[in-house]
Amino acid sequence: MYLSRQLRLLPRASIARSWNGAGRVHYTTASSATPAEDAPIQIPNRIERSPTDLLQALAGTVGRDNTAPHYKYHDDPFLIPMSNASKRTYAMSKEAGRKAASWIKEQHRELFLHQEAQPAIEKFAPNMVYTEDSEVDEGSLSQLIAQGELKDAVLVYNLLKQKGVTLGSELKQSLLELVCFHNNQEPLPEEYIEERWFQQNNRRRERSAKTWKDGDLAEKLYSEIEPKTPESYAALIRGMAKYLQCERAYALLQEAGEKRIQLDTNTFNSIIQTVSFLKDTAEQRWQLCTELLQEMSQQKLRPNLGTLNAVLECISTFGNFKLARSAALQVLPEFKQLGVNPSLGTYYYLLIIFCRERGPVSHVIVDILNDIAGKEFQVEHPKDTYFFATAMDVCRNHLHDKSLAKKVDELVHTGKNYDLIGDSFKESIYYRNYLALLCQTETIEDFMLTYDLLVPNIYIPEPGIMEEILRAIEINGAVEHVPRIWSDMVVFDHTHRESLLLYVLRIMVDNKPSADSPSHQQLAEQCAKVASDMYEKVEDAVRRLRKISFTGQMLGDILTLLVRGDNFEKATEVFAHIDKNQHRIPGTPAESALQEFVEACVQQKSPSQALTGLQYAVENNMESSALAHRIHDGFTLNETHLAKLKSLVGSSFLEKK
Repeated sequence: MYLSRQLRLLPRASIARSWNGAGRVHYTTASSATPAEDAPIQIPNRIERSPTDLLQALAGTVGRDNTAPHYKYHDDPFLIPMSNASKRTYAMSKEAGRKAASWIKEQHRELFLHQEAQPAIEKFAPNMVYTEDSEVDEGSLSQLIAQGELKDAVLVYNLLKQKGVTLGSELKQSLLELVCFHNNQEPLPEEYIEERWFQQNNRRRERSAKTWKDGDLAEKLYSEIEPKTPESYAALIRGMAKYLQCERAYALLQEAGEKRIQLDTNTFNSIIQTVSFLKDTAEQRWQLCTELLQEMSQQKLRPNLGTLNAVLECISTFGNFKLARSAALQVLPEFKQLGVNPSLGTYYYLLIIFCRERGPVSHVIVDILNDIAGKEFQVEHPKDTYFFATAMDVCRNHLHDKSLAKKVDELVHTGKNYDLIGDSFKESIYYRNYLALLCQTETIEDFMLTYDLLVPNIYIPEPGIMEEILRAIEINGAVEHVPRIWSDMVVFDHTHRESLLLYVLRIMVDNKPSADSPSHQQLAEQCAKVASDMYEKVEDAVRRLRKISFTGQMLGDILTLLVRGDNFEKATEVFAHIDKNQHRIPGTPAESALQEFVEACVQQKSPSQALTGLQYAVENNMESSALAHRIHDGFTLNETHLAKLKSLVGSSFLEKK
């Protein structure tokens, strides 16, 4: 230890090492030792790294685990959501917990004044509270605007105004931009991702309604700015266009043009996006769109990706398919000459322009996929996250092409493209169309491989998709997959869907297990367990007054499956329910169900149950002679049973025998 400490104090170049015969190492510091040639040291340029770059590099080596839930859910069997409704509930409840913690931090700020981290993390500290008595200045307002604190910024602005403080035009412009961007409404914090996603889904229904606040703070700030600048015009025009005060936004654009005030490209883009609200017919919209583009050209404004997508968005609203198609084909090469490269949002607009539900079949997606195959994309436009869901919808509903769907899925899993699949709603739409197409076009065995890969941690099938899967099983006669599908239906809470229950029962009844098939050796018992479980689920739902109830056909199929699975005790219970509630159950079981039940009674030597089945058939005007013959031939009946048999089918029956 002492030696190593001494060596650390010596210059590296003066340390020499030699071996003696005894195998010991001697260190000397010979100043006469010949130094090695000095090699030039190249110090590489510093690469900017984000705090999560190392984690992303490590995550890139393992890929996604399809057997594990999404990271936002707890990896616990009791806390993993197994339905779309529970996914939303779990995600929102987790954010509600964050909100509760944030509320406690703000309400009891005296408990969070300590700073553990060095340097201090601003987000962990309580927010500054401003009241009517707060001492504020222009610096306070400038800081709040930079932090995006709209509510506090407006309060401080009003306090400064009451004190008679004159604000600079630049500060007013910054506040105007903040107020216009949010329409003077407190925005949702960035960390509440799930809530923002669900809010966006709700806002889609309201996107055609004007939400701009007329005469509010934004317009007052605009009127105070003198002289008017291009920035003030741009802020108000963009805000009005964003919240669909389209007529006034367009009027301001015209006013700026008359005053020779040159606006920027993004301001024109915001007006082009609202052309469909300004004009009614496709011809009028296209004319106004070309006029705006010509005005940009006259002002020497260079179009960008936002301009291209805004024009295509306008074209996508044309009811005239021929005009929409020709306009899109005219726009694309012109923007290509200007050096504007399309994004996924551009291709999204092309899909909705060319692949319309009632229009002619278009294969434009083939050219798009050939152009972007193998490429990795980043978000460049808000509509970029709409492409993959729309492309899969086109593959399923417009072209019904499995190979194209697989190309789209391959592109999704190229690089980090999966980040552009969008929120959980769009991801669900994507996989809904993908699974529905595969179950219609692939063999059932290949489809089940994909099904096992995606369900339930990546996608949970809706009842409509589950019906498509059952239809594929029925067509392929793959009844061995029904127990697995039923267990998923129970987990996904589909057991209250009467149509699905009847479909499952019909598949199992119509496809009798084959004794020769190895996969069918225990299938009759498994189907009986499914039928028994279904009976209990529906019975429980009836007690809870849910929408589903027993029908004669449903109970008849359950009875048949229980008999085939040698569960005679449960079959007797089900038939007792049928007999007792026959006046309340709509419909009657199939005659074949009664025949199999009576045959089981013969095998189990239960004449009383067989005669009860015969009585039910007689009371409901069903074919009874075959049942009576089987009962008479299958049992050695005593006088009581013979008397009952006579009363049901008549005394002439024994005479014929």
